[in-house]
Amino acid sequence: MPRTPAISVVVVTRDRPALLKDALAGIARQTLAPLEVVVADDGDAPLDPSGIEAGVLALRLLKSDARCAAAARNLGARAAMGEVLAFLDDDDVWHPAHLDGLARAFQDPDAGLAYRDVDVVREEEAFGARIERDRRRIARDWDPEMMRHDDYIPPSALAIRSDLFRTLSGFDESFRYSEDWDLLLRAAAHTRPRRVPGVTVEVRMRPVGNASAVVNPERRACLDRLSARHGLPPLSIKTFWEVAEALAGEAAR
Repeated sequence: MPRTPAISVVVVTRDRPALLKDALAGIARQTLAPLEVVVADDGDAPLDPSGIEAGVLALRLLKSDARCAAAARNLGARAAMGEVLAFLDDDDVWHPAHLDGLARAFQDPDAGLAYRDVDVVREEEAFGARIERDRRRIARDWDPEMMRHDDYIPPSALAIRSDLFRTLSGFDESFRYSEDWDLLLRAAAHTRPRRVPGVTVEVRMRPVGNASAVVNPERRACLDRLSARHGLPPLSIKTFWEVAEALAGEAAR
């Protein structure tokens, strides 16, 4: 019978304890429990551990002062003990079968990286509640040509073997933006990323506080460096919401 590898969950958070609690509650509902949950706190305000337990077993909290998602994820990954690393941003939510599907993909020893399908959700926060306004789906097999101009695999959807992650030296911390796209392209030189069909991730987007919605010179420079490193065409700044729209338009043609 195939062996199921142990999965460590690495969560990055920054000054959003209420959203983090929702993310941790989603981990607690997994039909396959992770080996551990490592929370890398990259925020300015101290995170109160007593307010985030949410029923999650084996929770470890690490303090990061990097103010950089790539560095915070790397910090959590270095501390993790699982054979597989699954990443989750604090404002996103997993459905209960997320880790189970990923684990089944990694029963194949040749699988180095796997990902799940995603619903991108536009939401607003009001009086402590998260109110959904609309959603779009991203469900696509690995497509090297599409990945040359649109990254359609959010960090919260992917998992990677820890030994491959170490081989790649993790996320490139010189990228404040698009570090996940860079990791995917570098990983694809070692292994073919495997899609596990079925939506188990909600990428939640609000009017403020979304890295994919940032438009500034530093993000432009990161995309230009990404293009130069991987031989990509000129890249446009897009949110995952816009990527989902582009994929839907292509499928309709």
